[in-house]
Amino acid sequence: QLQLVESGGGLVQTGDSLSLSCVASGRTFSNYAMGWFRQAPGKEREFVAAITWSGGSTSYADSVKGRFTISRDTAKKTMYLQMNSLKPEDTAVYSCATSSGIASMRRLAVDFWGQGTRVTVSS
Repeated sequence: QLQLVESGGGLVQTGDSLSLSCVASGRTFSNYAMGWFRQAPGKEREFVAAITWSGGSTSYADSVKGRFTISRDTAKKTMYLQMNSLKPEDTAVYSCATSSGIASMRRLAVDFWGQGTRVTVSS
């Protein structure tokens, strides 16, 4: 079993930056992709970004491309999401997840989920 714990959420203003972290623990497996999803109030969960095990490939939703950066430190079993130029529409609960690959991640074929961390962007 793999546990994922997110941190770093909070309340910020439009244009601010925020960095989220996701730490994996328990029985960790190699060669899995990690990613971020978000769910705003009253909306469906949506894909935000994903990164391969090696960190060599990344993928972003169009809505965050150019503003968010995903990265991971395999040795620390930690994934990050640097969010810049935040907008009120970025307000959501952000969850990290693992999957067999980026394509699977985007199809919501997720193996493990974190509990989520709330991000609120005020206008």
